[in-house]
Amino acid sequence: MTPAERRALARMIAGMDYPHPLLDLKLPRRHKIGSVLFIVASVVLVVWIVVLVLTLHRHFTAHYWRLAWVGFDFLELIAFAVTGWAFWRGRQIVIACLLITGTLLCCDAWFDVLLDLQTPEMWVSVVSALVIELPLAFLLFNAARRLIRMSALAAVGAGGVKTPLPSLWKLPLAALHLPHPGHHPDPDDRIHGDQGLAGDRRRS
Repeated sequence: MTPAERRALARMIAGMDYPHPLLDLKLPRRHKIGSVLFIVASVVLVVWIVVLVLTLHRHFTAHYWRLAWVGFDFLELIAFAVTGWAFWRGRQIVIACLLITGTLLCCDAWFDVLLDLQTPEMWVSVVSALVIELPLAFLLFNAARRLIRMSALAAVGAGGVKTPLPSLWKLPLAALHLPHPGHHPDPDDRIHGDQGLAGDRRRS
Protein backbone atom coordinates (compact mmCIF):
# COMPACT_ATOMS: atom_id res chain seq x y z
CA MET A 1 0.00 0.00 0.00
CA THR A 2 1.42 3.34 -1.01
CA PRO A 3 1.72 6.27 1.44
CA ALA A 4 -1.11 8.09 -0.37
CA GLU A 5 -3.37 5.04 -0.05
CA ARG A 6 -2.57 4.75 3.66
CA ARG A 7 -3.44 8.41 4.19
CA ALA A 8 -6.72 7.96 2.32
CA LEU A 9 -7.56 4.89 4.42
CA ALA A 10 -6.75 6.78 7.63
CA ARG A 11 -9.02 9.67 6.60
CA MET A 12 -11.83 7.23 5.77
CA ILE A 13 -11.55 5.51 9.16
CA ALA A 14 -11.42 8.87 10.97
CA GLY A 15 -14.53 9.97 9.12
CA MET A 16 -16.39 6.85 10.23
CA ASP A 17 -15.49 7.45 13.89
CA TYR A 18 -15.85 11.26 13.85
CA PRO A 19 -18.53 12.43 11.39
CA HIS A 20 -18.67 16.07 10.39
CA PRO A 21 -20.16 18.04 13.33
CA LEU A 22 -22.42 20.07 11.02
CA LEU A 23 -23.67 17.06 9.09
CA ASP A 24 -27.32 16.24 9.76
CA LEU A 25 -28.90 13.62 7.51
CA LYS A 26 -32.35 15.09 8.23
CA LEU A 27 -31.33 18.66 7.43
CA PRO A 28 -32.29 18.70 3.71
CA ARG A 29 -35.82 17.55 4.58
CA ARG A 30 -36.06 20.11 7.40
CA HIS A 31 -34.78 22.75 4.98
CA LYS A 32 -37.68 22.06 2.61
CA ILE A 33 -40.24 21.96 5.42
CA GLY A 34 -38.91 25.24 6.81
CA SER A 35 -39.13 26.90 3.39
CA VAL A 36 -42.77 25.83 3.00
CA LEU A 37 -43.64 27.04 6.50
CA PHE A 38 -42.12 30.47 5.86
CA ILE A 39 -44.00 30.78 2.56
CA VAL A 40 -47.28 29.87 4.25
CA ALA A 41 -46.55 32.32 7.10
CA SER A 42 -45.86 35.09 4.57
CA VAL A 43 -49.19 34.49 2.82
CA VAL A 44 -51.09 34.44 6.12
CA LEU A 45 -49.36 37.65 7.22
CA VAL A 46 -50.36 39.42 3.99
CA VAL A 47 -54.00 38.48 4.61
CA TRP A 48 -53.73 39.62 8.26
CA ILE A 49 -52.27 42.99 7.24
CA VAL A 50 -55.20 43.57 4.88
CA VAL A 51 -57.64 42.68 7.68
CA LEU A 52 -55.93 45.12 10.05
CA VAL A 53 -55.98 47.92 7.48
CA LEU A 54 -59.74 47.46 7.01
CA THR A 55 -60.73 46.96 10.65
CA LEU A 56 -58.35 48.81 13.00
CA HIS A 57 -59.53 52.04 14.61
CA ARG A 58 -57.54 55.23 14.05
CA HIS A 59 -57.43 55.91 17.81
CA PHE A 60 -57.07 53.47 20.67
CA THR A 61 -56.63 53.86 24.44
CA ALA A 62 -53.97 51.54 25.91
CA HIS A 63 -54.39 50.43 29.52
CA TYR A 64 -50.79 49.29 30.07
CA TRP A 65 -48.92 51.96 28.11
CA ARG A 66 -46.20 52.50 30.72
CA LEU A 67 -45.65 48.76 31.22
CA ALA A 68 -45.39 48.21 27.47
CA TRP A 69 -42.64 50.81 26.96
CA VAL A 70 -40.73 50.08 30.16
CA GLY A 71 -40.84 46.38 29.35
CA PHE A 72 -39.60 47.03 25.81
CA ASP A 73 -36.71 49.17 27.06
CA PHE A 74 -35.87 46.44 29.57
CA LEU A 75 -35.65 43.95 26.70
CA GLU A 76 -33.30 46.34 24.90
CA LEU A 77 -31.17 46.54 28.05
CA ILE A 78 -30.92 42.74 28.21
CA ALA A 79 -30.05 42.58 24.50
CA PHE A 80 -27.27 45.16 24.86
CA ALA A 81 -25.90 43.46 27.97
CA VAL A 82 -25.85 39.99 26.41
CA THR A 83 -24.30 41.36 23.21
CA GLY A 84 -21.56 43.08 25.19
CA TRP A 85 -20.88 39.89 27.14
CA ALA A 86 -20.70 37.82 23.94
CA PHE A 87 -18.28 40.33 22.39
CA TRP A 88 -16.14 40.38 25.53
CA ARG A 89 -15.99 36.58 25.69
CA GLY A 90 -15.61 36.16 21.93
CA ARG A 91 -18.59 33.81 21.57
CA GLN A 92 -20.22 32.89 18.27
CA ILE A 93 -23.65 33.74 19.74
CA VAL A 94 -22.72 37.41 19.36
CA ILE A 95 -23.95 37.25 15.74
CA ALA A 96 -27.48 36.40 16.87
CA CYS A 97 -27.24 39.01 19.65
CA LEU A 98 -26.25 41.71 17.17
CA LEU A 99 -29.19 40.91 14.89
CA ILE A 100 -31.68 40.85 17.78
CA THR A 101 -30.42 44.11 19.28
CA GLY A 102 -30.42 45.85 15.90
CA THR A 103 -33.99 44.70 15.25
CA LEU A 104 -35.13 45.99 18.65
CA LEU A 105 -33.57 49.38 17.88
CA CYS A 106 -35.43 49.55 14.55
CA CYS A 107 -38.70 48.66 16.28
CA ASP A 108 -38.02 51.32 18.92
CA ALA A 109 -37.46 53.97 16.25
CA TRP A 110 -40.55 52.90 14.29
CA PHE A 111 -42.98 53.07 17.20
CA ASP A 112 -41.42 56.20 18.71
CA VAL A 113 -41.88 58.15 15.50
CA LEU A 114 -45.31 56.85 14.54
CA LEU A 115 -46.86 57.14 17.98
CA ASP A 116 -45.55 60.69 18.42
CA LEU A 117 -46.84 62.01 15.09
CA GLN A 118 -48.77 65.27 15.41
CA THR A 119 -47.62 65.67 19.01
CA PRO A 120 -45.07 68.12 20.55
CA GLU A 121 -42.59 65.23 20.95
CA MET A 122 -42.66 64.29 17.26
CA TRP A 123 -39.39 65.97 16.20
CA VAL A 124 -37.57 64.69 19.27
CA SER A 125 -38.49 61.15 18.23
CA VAL A 126 -37.52 61.79 14.60
CA VAL A 127 -34.10 63.17 15.56
CA SER A 128 -33.56 60.33 18.04
CA ALA A 129 -34.37 57.76 15.37
CA LEU A 130 -32.18 59.34 12.66
CA VAL A 131 -29.21 60.20 14.89
CA ILE A 132 -29.11 57.40 17.47
CA GLU A 133 -31.31 54.35 16.95
CA LEU A 134 -31.15 53.71 13.20
CA PRO A 135 -27.38 54.44 12.81
CA LEU A 136 -26.64 52.19 15.78
CA ALA A 137 -28.84 49.44 14.33
CA PHE A 138 -26.98 49.76 11.02
CA LEU A 139 -23.64 49.35 12.80
CA LEU A 140 -24.92 46.24 14.59
CA PHE A 141 -26.28 44.69 11.39
CA ASN A 142 -23.05 45.45 9.55
CA ALA A 143 -20.99 43.91 12.36
CA ALA A 144 -23.15 40.77 12.20
CA ARG A 145 -22.71 40.60 8.41
CA ARG A 146 -18.94 40.89 8.72
CA LEU A 147 -18.78 38.21 11.42
CA ILE A 148 -20.91 35.84 9.33
CA ARG A 149 -18.59 36.34 6.35
CA MET A 150 -15.52 35.83 8.53
CA SER A 151 -16.99 32.61 9.95
CA ALA A 152 -17.87 31.36 6.47
CA LEU A 153 -14.42 32.30 5.20
CA ALA A 154 -12.80 30.37 8.05
CA ALA A 155 -14.96 27.31 7.36
CA VAL A 156 -14.34 27.41 3.61
CA GLY A 157 -10.63 28.00 4.14
CA ALA A 158 -10.45 24.97 6.39
CA GLY A 159 -11.85 22.97 3.50
CA GLY A 160 -9.07 24.09 1.19
CA VAL A 161 -10.99 26.67 -0.86
CA LYS A 162 -8.98 29.86 -1.37
CA THR A 163 -11.29 31.87 -3.64
CA PRO A 164 -13.12 35.00 -2.41
CA LEU A 165 -16.58 34.45 -0.98
CA PRO A 166 -19.73 35.69 -2.75
CA SER A 167 -22.24 37.91 -0.98
CA LEU A 168 -24.32 36.45 1.84
CA TRP A 169 -27.35 36.37 -0.48
CA LYS A 170 -25.52 33.91 -2.75
CA LEU A 171 -23.43 32.02 -0.18
CA PRO A 172 -24.83 28.48 0.29
CA LEU A 173 -25.77 27.25 3.75
CA ALA A 174 -22.78 25.17 4.82
CA ALA A 175 -24.66 22.32 6.47
CA LEU A 176 -26.65 21.66 3.27
CA HIS A 177 -23.53 21.30 1.11
CA LEU A 178 -21.36 18.98 3.17
CA PRO A 179 -19.90 15.80 1.70
CA HIS A 180 -21.54 12.47 2.41
CA PRO A 181 -20.04 10.58 5.37
CA GLY A 182 -17.04 8.59 4.25
CA HIS A 183 -16.28 10.87 1.30
CA HIS A 184 -12.82 12.42 1.63
CA PRO A 185 -11.61 14.26 -1.48
CA ASP A 186 -7.93 14.19 -2.35
CA PRO A 187 -5.92 17.42 -2.53
CA ASP A 188 -6.23 17.30 -6.35
CA ASP A 189 -10.02 17.31 -6.00
CA ARG A 190 -9.81 20.43 -3.86
CA ILE A 191 -7.82 22.19 -6.55
CA HIS A 192 -10.43 21.30 -9.16
CA GLY A 193 -13.16 22.39 -6.74
CA ASP A 194 -11.47 25.77 -6.34
CA GLN A 195 -11.34 26.21 -10.09
CA GLY A 196 -14.98 25.18 -10.44
CA LEU A 197 -16.03 27.68 -7.79
CA ALA A 198 -14.13 30.42 -9.55
CA GLY A 199 -15.81 29.44 -12.83
CA ASP A 200 -19.26 29.53 -11.24
CA ARG A 201 -18.52 33.00 -9.88
CA ARG A 202 -17.47 34.25 -13.31
CA ARG A 203 -20.65 32.86 -14.88
CA SER A 204 -22.78 34.50 -12.19
